[in-house]
Amino acid sequence: MTIITDKFGRPLQDLRISVTDRCNFRCTYCMPREIFGPDYEFLPKDHLLSNEEIVRIATAFVALGVNKIRLTGGEPLLRRDLPQLIEKLSVIEGLDDIALTTNASLLPNKAEAIKDAGLKRINVSLDALDDETFLSINDSGVRTERVLKGIDKALEVGLEVKVNMVVKKGMNEQEIIPMAKFFKEKGITLRFIEFMDVGTTNGWDFSKVVTKKEIFNQLSEHFELEPVDPDYLGEVAKRYRYKGTNTEVGFITSVSESFCSTCTRARISADGKIYTCLFASGGYDLKKLVRSESDDEIIKQTIASIWSKRTDRYSDERTELTAKNKKKIEMSYIGG
Repeated sequence: MTIITDKFGRPLQDLRISVTDRCNFRCTYCMPREIFGPDYEFLPKDHLLSNEEIVRIATAFVALGVNKIRLTGGEPLLRRDLPQLIEKLSVIEGLDDIALTTNASLLPNKAEAIKDAGLKRINVSLDALDDETFLSINDSGVRTERVLKGIDKALEVGLEVKVNMVVKKGMNEQEIIPMAKFFKEKGITLRFIEFMDVGTTNGWDFSKVVTKKEIFNQLSEHFELEPVDPDYLGEVAKRYRYKGTNTEVGFITSVSESFCSTCTRARISADGKIYTCLFASGGYDLKKLVRSESDDEIIKQTIASIWSKRTDRYSDERTELTAKNKKKIEMSYIGG
């Protein structure tokens, strides 16, 4: 295995692969319906990477130091051959962990298949327990009960579950304590994500951000929290434990407390481009390389060259002006 680092000495350890740009939700902060409506043109099937192409790219990344892969979207469970993909990825030598991010609405029927294929962990996106609030966010008629059934099914088949809650001022900050109480009782880690300026369609501005400090102060009025040390370099969440339990709560603080200095993550978009930052405006087309007659060594060398030139530190440099004026790839395309 070759270990490579970027211009700031950050190693390549984590890979996120978007397996589809489609989603069955229209969350207002990610895929607002006024943009992603009936006439929106998603990627044609032949523009997406095949399972074999994804595995080939993933194998090259693992040879360069990646030991964890997360499958994202869009909604990855919409990809019909997802279990077959997971099965192929799970046998890559040197890959320690495969996880998946999902809205869980399809999990009741699919949890067992993806677990049997080799998946270990899922992160479920759920931004409210209150039905009215959740319906207004997902804008797709899906009630909280459906997501909770998906979580229960995942636990039943033996998947490790964490829940991610994006917190946006004026949208769902009143749900912070109910969500914390509910998932503490279930023994499930809940992670609060600051509302970020991913893409250009979600109407982001600083005034809508509920910071980690604000959320932590709310939680501290109800719970006693103690800090938990990071497990590894590049761990994104700032972790705490409810005192007297093994249940954790975490914070993803891209806006208020940047973690660019320890970012070890690359992303592959649904159509096979590599991006070295969630807030990137452009990527390199690996699909074109994979579909050419290039051998595996050339693919590996190309990835190494891209990473070794990496200088991304967007969250360190973010201002109101850059957030509004910089063109950025949409979350549904690049995968969160």
